[in-house]
Order: sequence, then C-alpha cells, then structure tokens
Amino acid sequence: VQLVESGGGLVQAGGSLSLSCAAFGSIFSISAMGWYRQAPGKERELVAAVSTGGSTHYADSVKGRFTTSRDNAKNTLYLQMNSLKPEDTAVYYCAAQHQQSGEYDFWGQGTQVTVSS
Repeated sequence: VQLVESGGGLVQAGGSLSLSCAAFGSIFSISAMGWYRQAPGKERELVAAVSTGGSTHYADSVKGRFTTSRDNAKNTLYLQMNSLKPEDTAVYYCAAQHQQSGEYDFWGQGTQVTVSS
C-alpha cells in the first residue's frame, strides 16, 4: 500500500488548511486510517483517525478544530484544519492500519504544516 499526501503549507494563526491522502495498491488490506504529526523535538502523536465505517477519533488538542473524513470510493483520506494555532506546526503524516496486524503499518511521506503567529 502506498499513501500519497498533498496539501499543507504556511498559514497565519486562525487560518485553515486541508490535507489529502490517496491510497494505492492493496487497498483491501487497510482498515482504519489516520493522521499523525510530529513537531521538532517531540514524539509523533495521533491527531485524528477514522474507521472504515466512518467513526472518528480526535486528539483533545484538535477537537472542534480539525475534521477528518474518508472517501472509500476514491481511497482518499482528508483532514480539514481550522482555527490553526502555532502549536499545530509539525510534519503531518497519513497512516493506514493493516487489517491483519491492527497496527499503522503504512505511512505517507509527510507534509509540513507551519502556522505563524
């Protein structure tokens, strides 16, 4: 499975950005999909995730500001980020959970999101 991300960039605090992640290959092996982020000097953290049925989970730090969704027909995952804060600055990674292992075994290349104050 290959995950290709697009979107990201530089935005002022309070602004919005959107990310997309297209999945290619053995799509049938994927279950949940999610977005992780890693800021300099910090551990990678789960930001949002969505199951195959559409159930979503969000980190407390982004609840009410970020929305994730997936289009199974297009094999694409989305992340809409609103009311961005400087602390949201990080490299954002798309990830997909392997049905057999239950782990996020598939990863995108990462895309930089920078929020200026």
